[in-house]
Amino acid sequence: MGGALKARFRPGLVARLLARCAVVAAIGAVVVLLLALGGGGLLVAVAGVVGLVLCAAGVWWFVARRGVVRLFGALVAVAAPVGVLVFLTRSGLWLIALISAVCWAVAGVTGRAALRKARPPRSQRATRAHRPKRPVLIMNPKSGGGKVGKFDLVKRAERLGARVILLDPEDPADVTKLAEEAVAKGADLLGVAGGDGTQAQVAAVAAEHHLPFLVISAGTRNHFAMDLGLDRADPARCLDALTDGEEIRVDLGDVSGRPFVNTVSFGVYADIVQSPEYRDNKTGTALNLMPDLLAREGVRRLDARVDGTTLDDQQALLVSNNPYVSPDELSGGGRRPRLDSGELGVIGIRVENAAQAAELAVRGSQAPGLTVTTARRVDVTAGEPQIPVAVDGEALWLRSPVACSVRPGALRVLLPRDRPGVPPPAPAVDWRKLLDLAFGPAELTAPAEHTAPGENRA
Repeated sequence: MGGALKARFRPGLVARLLARCAVVAAIGAVVVLLLALGGGGLLVAVAGVVGLVLCAAGVWWFVARRGVVRLFGALVAVAAPVGVLVFLTRSGLWLIALISAVCWAVAGVTGRAALRKARPPRSQRATRAHRPKRPVLIMNPKSGGGKVGKFDLVKRAERLGARVILLDPEDPADVTKLAEEAVAKGADLLGVAGGDGTQAQVAAVAAEHHLPFLVISAGTRNHFAMDLGLDRADPARCLDALTDGEEIRVDLGDVSGRPFVNTVSFGVYADIVQSPEYRDNKTGTALNLMPDLLAREGVRRLDARVDGTTLDDQQALLVSNNPYVSPDELSGGGRRPRLDSGELGVIGIRVENAAQAAELAVRGSQAPGLTVTTARRVDVTAGEPQIPVAVDGEALWLRSPVACSVRPGALRVLLPRDRPGVPPPAPAVDWRKLLDLAFGPAELTAPAEHTAPGENRA
């Protein structure tokens, strides 16, 4: 009886204790500054905010300008935090700042942990899969810097009974046509060892013919594989699904009739990807083009119809197959905890000057220049017959308006039963939710049990 009650109440109690710890730590950070008002507590707070604002403004000047202004921006971006540290040290306020910073750090870590435990991510329901009899795998030997050869994927797949179609880097093939031909010859599974763009094209064929699809994490970034909980360090483990697999249903994105598994980007990033120099020098190309793309005059701006809402004059717009946890995906650091929500994630950004860049740094997702939402359909226009679009990282030109939608549960994905799984996302700290969790009515039952993506079932 006692053990049962302990198991029943423990998850809620842990979340509540973590929430209270976060609140106490946040209060501690404020109290430290208030108690030190006479000794410079206010100066610490002001110095921190000023340093953050100047650093953000410097980054904006560095990205959006050229020549002397760019050099000045780089200097400001570096000098601002250094200057704050020097000021705190020389004025003897470093200890106050350190204690306050540690308190805020503890509040952030425990707050995220509390919210994660209070709202555990729902795992996608998986069913035991039958072993395919005629699997066909398409492999790109150049993808991911040669992972197909490095991990001996061809021989391993053939030993498991799969037929491998090895692409010729010198003679680009139509992978959609290859997949259709494989289905016509009796394939009962399609799979890809390659980038996300190739994954999407073959996945669309699998979805059309209601066949399971196997993802082999042999690409460079492997976002789709990561969000499926696959092992990106060892793509050979993905082949275990052929003999010991389970199946889940995921959504498939559609952009003007073309499939996508991750994201469709418009605006600044899409324009950069169009550049011929981008593949060989991504950072240099981006820095060279950014000033023109962010300038107010003559730049292509986007208008989007997001379900019933209009977003005007956006500089960049990212539409994802299922929402990302945070806008970090704009820099490649995002993650989707689910791939079967039946919704698109939408992130729009509009920053005109250094002041707005600083506001974005201070207020984050609450800044008016950043829009984060979800939708069933997104229509994008730019006042031109065609606009540049990056679909799963591939550069395209599509006729305007460009329509993005999602096909709920359209794709059957075959996964190995033994896989790393998707780590729980780190939610943004919502202090209102934390206060409710810390001091609101106690929950009598723990959240329902969920099976982790990589956990075996009895």
